Amino acid sequence: MDFEKIKEIMVNTLSCDEEKIAPEAELSADLKIDSLDAVELVMAIEEELGVKIPDEELSNMRTVKDIMDCVEKYQA
Repeated sequence: MDFEKIKEIMVNTLSCDEEKIAPEAELSADLKIDSLDAVELVMAIEEELGVKIPDEELSNMRTVKDIMDCVEKYQA
C-alpha cells in the first residue's frame, strides 16, 4: 500500500501534522488519534480507496504501517 496516499488521507481527514506521519508512528501516542478519529479515518480510506475493512480490524491498527498492511490485505 502506498504510504503517501494513506498520509494524504490522514492529513485531509484528521488534519494530522504531515511531518509526524511515518510508517512507524503510533496512532494514539504519536499522532493523538483516538478511537473516534480511527473510525473516521477508516471510513475515509474505504471511500477513497474502494476497500472494505472489517470493524474488528480497528483494534489491530496501532501504527500507520498497520493501516497500510490492513488496506493491502483487503484490497481486491
